[in-house]
Amino acid sequence: MSTIEDPSGSADARLAAATGLRSFMQLSVAPRSAVILVDVLGLSLHETCEVSGATLAATKAALHRGRAQLKLLASAPDQAVVPRLDVDDERRLRRYVDLFNARDFDAVRALIAEDIQLEVVNRTRMRGKAQVSNYFGNYYRVRDWALSLGFVDGRSAILIRDPQAPESGVRGFMLVEWLEERVIQIRDFRYAPHCLIDAEVRSIDD
Repeated sequence: MSTIEDPSGSADARLAAATGLRSFMQLSVAPRSAVILVDVLGLSLHETCEVSGATLAATKAALHRGRAQLKLLASAPDQAVVPRLDVDDERRLRRYVDLFNARDFDAVRALIAEDIQLEVVNRTRMRGKAQVSNYFGNYYRVRDWALSLGFVDGRSAILIRDPQAPESGVRGFMLVEWLEERVIQIRDFRYAPHCLIDAEVRSIDD
């Protein structure tokens, strides 16, 4: 009996295939894994058990929960979830952006931790204040950028635009992690515009 096909399976598979990554990421691990393995990749329940190491009963339950949650997410209006910045996060990020836009990179360097980690996606990785200080020098030498606050796929981000080509919109973004009042990690997607394809970008400074 466990091998009899669920008559709702084809509809659930179509729903899963049309679901965006942001919706999947709102599911907990077990339901998300079950839906992806069964409805997206087409594995049987028994194959899914082998992959996940879960029992058949647990896999069925996780699949049922995941399908039900995706249906709720699919029926929810787009405006139901509006990302917001925590007050302290906005204060820190806005100070960082304001100093960056003012090209006061000595003050920006004062905000970073001694063991800061930096990744310029598709270009380089750096670690430590001495190395990362050179990264700010690269921004100082060019003027094809202006920063503002916003969100990329619901995550707080610093948006990068070219003030000389405002019609081109957001061309990149940065993700900045803090430990109290010090920047401990920067991921700069200035040279990875493909990461913005199909991404939901919201600005809070426009």
